[in-house]
Amino acid sequence: MRLTSQQSAAISSCVHRVFGPGAQVLVYGSMLDNAARGGDVDLLVLTADAPTWRQRALATLQREGLLSRPVDLTAAQRGVPASAWVRMVQGRAQALETDS
Repeated sequence: MRLTSQQSAAISSCVHRVFGPGAQVLVYGSMLDNAARGGDVDLLVLTADAPTWRQRALATLQREGLLSRPVDLTAAQRGVPASAWVRMVQGRAQALETDS
């Protein structure tokens, strides 16, 4: 994974502040490829409650400011049928690595 432990901790902190402490953060896309360069940060956030548009926008803006690169955020509620996109992303994603 091409995120540093400091970046991972900042992402995790932001997600839990916006979506609640039970939110799970997964990374997918080019950030999982150690040979890749550049690119945006693709994140899947799984939440207990239905994520709102406001939460998605706030989390995206905050993370883009923290990381100084574009963030592509997909958020979905656990326990409800997932869209085809969320199912595909889940199959390729890895849990965000943090030291906590």
